[in-house]
Order: sequence, then C-alpha cells, then structure tokens
Amino acid sequence: MMPIVAVNDVSLKFKMEQNRADSLKEFCVRWLRHGLKSEEFWALSGISFSVEKGDVIGIIGHNGAGKSTLLKVISGIMKPSKGSVDIRGNIVPMLELGSGFDFELSGRENIYLNGAILGYSKPFLDSKYKRIVDFSELGSFIEAPLRTYSSGMLARLAFSVACIVEPEILIVDEILSVGDADFQEKSRARMMELMSGGTTVFFVSHSLKQIRKMCRKVLWIERGVMQEFGPADSVCDHYEGS
Repeated sequence: MMPIVAVNDVSLKFKMEQNRADSLKEFCVRWLRHGLKSEEFWALSGISFSVEKGDVIGIIGHNGAGKSTLLKVISGIMKPSKGSVDIRGNIVPMLELGSGFDFELSGRENIYLNGAILGYSKPFLDSKYKRIVDFSELGSFIEAPLRTYSSGMLARLAFSVACIVEPEILIVDEILSVGDADFQEKSRARMMELMSGGTTVFFVSHSLKQIRKMCRKVLWIERGVMQEFGPADSVCDHYEGS
C-alpha cells in the first residue's frame, strides 16, 4: 500500500538578517555601503518518514523544536529548501487560530469562504452547513462578524468546519487547547470518530497524556531534527526520560 503522506529528506532553511534596519532609509544605506549580512538557520533538517491511511500521528518536542514548521511544510503552506512531501489525499490544516477566515465577514460567510479555500464546492458546503453550525453551538452568533468572536468561538467555528467536511488528512496544532472544557471534549470525541473512519491525523500537543491516549505513533523532533518515530508509548517514554 502506498503511504498517504511521505516526507522525504525534508530540510527548511531561513535567512536571518543581522543588525536589522529600523527603516527603509537605513536599509538602503546599509545595502549601498556594506551589503546586507545574514546568517542561515535550519528550521528542519533531513526529516524522513511515511504515514499510512488511518494513522494517527502525534508530534512532540520542546518549544521551538520545529513542530509547527513541519506541519506547515506537510500542509503545503511552506516549501522545503530540500527534499519533498508526497500527499495522496485532501488536507484540512488547523494550524493558526483564524487562518483562512475574514474577520469582517460573519460566521456563516466564513464557513463558505474557508470551505472554498479548502477546495470544497458551494453545493457540498450547503449540504454540510447545518451540521457545521449545530456542532459549533454558536447559535445566532453565526450571523455576527468574526471580529466580535472570542478565541474560543473562533476555535469552535474552525474545528466545526474541519471535522464536518470529513477530510482524508486532518492536521491539528494545539487548537484544541482553546475554548471551554466541554467543547474540547466534544472535539476530541469527534476526532476519534474521524480516526475510526479512516481519516489520517497529525496532532501536536504539549500534553503527553493526550498524545498517548489519541495517537498510535509519535514523531519526536528537537531543533529541527527528528529524534525518533515509532509507537506512541515507546517514543513518549524516551522523550520523558531525555
């Protein structure tokens, strides 16, 4: 069976400017006099692994390890400097709260906007609209502009769209840590339904208890380098003992 996601020797390099200019004028003067100096920073380095359909992958590591960057590369938001990512399925990424939304539009309008960005047609979204609104529990606030929403309300809307359209690959980066406890538990239950139905899930969380409970495999990354990829309990044990 071909993997649904294959990450092949992926590296990602950023250039960081030294002595950053505070204005366009200062930038131009420095460029004319001395040129601009920068140093390279490898956010990811030589990462390779493959994932089968229906796998649930937890991604762990300390702050700044490269977890979110890796998810952005898998999602196609960032292009690797080296290597490649092969995807065989439609992806719904939930990486940053509010991404893919217009804060001047209503919740209802944003369902269609976000759905269109993800590649879904209006007739398809029409068929899912009531389930999305019901799951979000936003009630009449669905007609209010997003600029009036709290972070918890945004999380409700984003997760409701993502989980009701039933993607083949779902990517979740800490978004379930936002909002009230009841909705977090409801969201986790819905994720379990998607997993049992064959959806492939990438899941970032700082809670190893949550990772152990929800994930079959775990990828451990530190300073952009993969430390280990394997069964959830084994990798979590090694991470805790490091």
